[in-house]
Amino acid sequence: MWCYRGGSISAEPRINDRIRVPEVRLVGPSGEQVGIVPLAKALELAQEYDLDLVEVAANARPPVCKLMDYGKFKYESAMKAREARKNQAHTVIKEMKLRPKIDPHDYDTKKGHVVRFLKQGDKVKITIMFRGREQSRPELGFRLLQRLASDVEDLGFIESNPKQDGRNMIMVLGPHKKKTEAMAEAREAQAARKADRVEADRAKSEADAPTETPSEA
Repeated sequence: MWCYRGGSISAEPRINDRIRVPEVRLVGPSGEQVGIVPLAKALELAQEYDLDLVEVAANARPPVCKLMDYGKFKYESAMKAREARKNQAHTVIKEMKLRPKIDPHDYDTKKGHVVRFLKQGDKVKITIMFRGREQSRPELGFRLLQRLASDVEDLGFIESNPKQDGRNMIMVLGPHKKKTEAMAEAREAQAARKADRVEADRAKSEADAPTETPSEA
């Protein structure tokens, strides 16, 4: 039985003298098609341009290679990947627990949290907790969930209808806005607030600045 005993397989492309083929399909530094050339000629051109010969399609016949600054290419690729991870939107499921006989003040507080979560682009799992005799009145929990869904319908929708889960009743609300949209709006709002503060500070500085009075002749 064949067994691989070498080191880990590198995902890095072969460059320069690591390329071991007689000829390559060469792409120039600006993306122009040079054509099929001997490997020695491609390496010679790389030296003339002070660039690297990088194998970009190893499985092609012949392999496709491009003239580029490989160090710069790797750096720019790493920065793009970092920015993509930074802006990646992860869907988060928040949870809010209520009692079927919740008082109006607590209800408004809980609803406020649900509104905030939905505005952020997060899903919200609403859990109604029944205790004792309340378990015989599931309609109380159902009506409460329907009321909450109606109160926030401008921001979210019922993604999972109310269902009984032991002593609890659960409903999931989904946001109308995507997480990426919510994040973009939050950044815009933050930038606007910063601009307003700068303008307010500037206006205050101008108001506090001493005014010159004309001197007497």
